[in-house]
Amino acid sequence: MTEDWKNALGTLHRHLLAWIWSALLIAQMILAFFVFTDPKKQVLMLIGWAIWALGTVFGILPIFTLRTRGKVPEGKSYMETTALVDTGIYAVVRHPQGGTAGILLNLALPLIGQHWLLVVLAVVSMVLIYVDTFKADGTCIDKFGQDYVHYMQRVPRVNFVVGFLRLLMHARAEGTEL
Repeated sequence: MTEDWKNALGTLHRHLLAWIWSALLIAQMILAFFVFTDPKKQVLMLIGWAIWALGTVFGILPIFTLRTRGKVPEGKSYMETTALVDTGIYAVVRHPQGGTAGILLNLALPLIGQHWLLVVLAVVSMVLIYVDTFKADGTCIDKFGQDYVHYMQRVPRVNFVVGFLRLLMHARAEGTEL
């Protein structure tokens, strides 16, 4: 990413991109409900539902992973970790919830609803989600320092296929099972 983009991201409110892409995702869900009548391509719809299910897994697992491994203070949100978590779902991707899950859900809705407006909203939302992950990395570097920089070198941002393959190769090299 160029320095201009990094500087522009730095001036945005911390959660602005997340608010925008979340609103676009909700708009897609509402629109999909109204345009979902009789999908022309049943196979695309089934693929969409499978992607939705996978996105849901990436959206829910971090709640439990951060709560159990992130040394969250009593009574605080699972997002308020005090320890860098690099195991479980976080050994596969750095941003399972706000990145990978969001992208997968945005990918699923146009396949399920099969309407051009869903495609437009999804593309815009997915770009914003991906850009938002850069800001999240910056926040995590500020919070966890060099440990997070090393983590970034080991674990992909949102590409769960690459992350899973790396995890599998690492486990195989160590002679352990997943």
